[in-house]
Amino acid sequence: MTKQELKHLKEPDAFQRVGSQARDWLDQRQKAVAIAAVVVLLGLLGVLVARHFSARGEEQASRELGEKLKILSRPVKGQVPAEPGDTEQPFDSVQAQDQALRQALESFRKERPGTRAAVTAALPLGKAQYRLGDYDAALASFNAFLESAPADDTLRAQALEGQGYSYEAKNQYDQALASFQKLSETAKSDFLVGMGEYHRGRILALKGQKDEAAKVLSQLSAQHPNTAAARLAAERLAVLASQGVKLPPPPPAPSAPQATPEGK
Repeated sequence: MTKQELKHLKEPDAFQRVGSQARDWLDQRQKAVAIAAVVVLLGLLGVLVARHFSARGEEQASRELGEKLKILSRPVKGQVPAEPGDTEQPFDSVQAQDQALRQALESFRKERPGTRAAVTAALPLGKAQYRLGDYDAALASFNAFLESAPADDTLRAQALEGQGYSYEAKNQYDQALASFQKLSETAKSDFLVGMGEYHRGRILALKGQKDEAAKVLSQLSAQHPNTAAARLAAERLAVLASQGVKLPPPPPAPSAPQATPEGK
């Protein structure tokens, strides 16, 4: 065998070269896959850690809100007497209580932005601001709650009612009517059923549209009998009648579904 032939035998043939290149390619691909897997795992770990701390933050914010709302249970001078052994200093007035609540909740919402508890706090804050006569601030709080609360949150009805009251206090009756119309479409609790229509009747009367107000209130009494809203509507109708407003005949009560004979 010549030296030239020995040299060719020692050199890698085409199959060896291809195999070596394939191994190099596989090694590179495996490294890339491993790096991608690590990146994905780190991303998932980051999400889990973020959720963990987010949940802890929500729990802490919820506890803090509960502490702030204890202001509402503190006694007020001249109202409910203090419980035996109660060491909390009573508020001098309801106004002082509302001022303390407003200050506490405004600070809380600044300290815990973006939490569900901060969203919830906007509702009692708006009510306190309304009672204190700051209707613009109350509207801002009610709007903040309505913008962030879930669509199925039952507290939305209270926020809409507060929003309507605030517009009414500012003599913005058209905006108040819109809020109470939304309340009519939203209220599901036994107490608030029909309250949107009742408030709409009130506002229409304030605008001088007394015939339309009487129509709305009469329909309310027929559609939601034996409710708080129906009783309030009856009182308003009596006032309108005393002012010479001709009340419309009550609409027919909804007919009960007919029983289906057995076997059909």
